[in-house]
Amino acid sequence: MAVAKRSADVFLNIPFADSHEFLYIALIAGLVALRLNPRCVLEIPPQQSRLQRLYQLIASCPYSIHDLSYVRLSPTGHRVPRFNMPFELGIAVAVALATEGAEAHQFRIFEARPYRMQQSLSDLLGHDPYIHRGRADGVLESLLDVFSDLREAPELVEMRRLCRDLRRFRSERLGKNVFTPRAFSNLVVAARKLAET
Repeated sequence: MAVAKRSADVFLNIPFADSHEFLYIALIAGLVALRLNPRCVLEIPPQQSRLQRLYQLIASCPYSIHDLSYVRLSPTGHRVPRFNMPFELGIAVAVALATEGAEAHQFRIFEARPYRMQQSLSDLLGHDPYIHRGRADGVLESLLDVFSDLREAPELVEMRRLCRDLRRFRSERLGKNVFTPRAFSNLVVAARKLAET
């Protein structure tokens, strides 16, 4: 199935965990600073075919970023890892393999620690992850590396300012849970407004 792509859309595959909220906000702020459009699974209504819509959303984006830094065993219950993030990466890899040339989907992997991904996902050898070391600055620097070919990219100091401003907006204007469809939309809209000031 052919899916129309918009050149600025970037699918975000990120951990919805309080401990990683600052990385989530840094990714949104960094992409907006680069004049790109963050997209996320939170946009998919729960009553619709989630897997098909997820595939269509990833396929509609020329780029995707997959942060695998939160893949770990659950602290309670059966002590199994959550596979949603590696699974979404697998969908992006399939989309990339099914597309060619200028239309080819490009996926990038983010991690907190060097060599961790190579131990857990050796099929992706040759696709070195960008290491953010669990820091918002590391996320912003990684985004600048991923999109180094963009003209008129902002300086890191500008991206830091937008990230700080967006964190302030989050603490003043959003509720406890930022991993909701409404909060995601509000963060993207606020980042765009803050980027213009």
